[in-house]
Amino acid sequence: MALGGNPVFANNKNFKDSPAVRRGYLSGGADTMAAQGTLSAGQLQELYSKPSANAQQTGRMTYDDVIMKTVGTLAMVLAGAALGWIFPVLMWPGVIIGLVLGLVNSFKKQPSPALILCYAAFEGMFLGGISKLLEGMYPGIVVQAVIGTLSVFAVTLVLFRNAKVRATPKMTRFFMIALGGYALFSLINLGLMMFGATSNPWGLRGMDIPGTSIPFGFVLGLLAIGLAAFSLIVDFTSIEKGVQNGLPAKYSWTAAFGLTVTLVWLYVEILRLLAILRGND
Repeated sequence: MALGGNPVFANNKNFKDSPAVRRGYLSGGADTMAAQGTLSAGQLQELYSKPSANAQQTGRMTYDDVIMKTVGTLAMVLAGAALGWIFPVLMWPGVIIGLVLGLVNSFKKQPSPALILCYAAFEGMFLGGISKLLEGMYPGIVVQAVIGTLSVFAVTLVLFRNAKVRATPKMTRFFMIALGGYALFSLINLGLMMFGATSNPWGLRGMDIPGTSIPFGFVLGLLAIGLAAFSLIVDFTSIEKGVQNGLPAKYSWTAAFGLTVTLVWLYVEILRLLAILRGND
């Protein structure tokens, strides 16, 4: 998803080791031209008086690039969600094709805007379909999930901007271990549900913790939301490092993809947690 999580960032040498852009490059090559003796003193002074080129002009990744491309991918998610809401049957091709495209985009060394936007559209179909289904069972749950997702995103961004939390190597290792454990549980739970080992619509998540009336899915849901929130921190850290290291502008698509994946995951986890709680009333 990002540094330490997204294979594109993690395996890209330019992202990790890209040096600061040299002054001669930023000034349009004035040093080189001067060395060749092709400029007069007045021309040299004029060149050196001009402001250095910004990151966008030199083809480098900027925060504005990431924001605009993230807005674009989220717009595709919303468009797909609208289609899935109208035709809930699209939820199934959405989840399957979205998963495949998500894996393809995660392991591509070069970002593909077309594939990233296709992923966003199909993932949106899945979100629209599942949201329509649960909204019919628990009116108002979609609005609650959207508000919850935006709230977690806003709080996480504020904490990151104020340097209250960072994706340190140690924290990232713990995150990856916890994420692996959660993924393994999810696969086992899915298998139990598919083979009829449990009659609860949420599988093990819907069962109460022994000796209490608290559904297991409540505790697990809070853990998953915490993991998704930390995944946002990992994404923000990747973007910050990418801008600082002068990563090529095309990798702003990778950053937008990482943020979109995390936000989709966060929304699904909050939606499922709310459904488990309301179904347990």
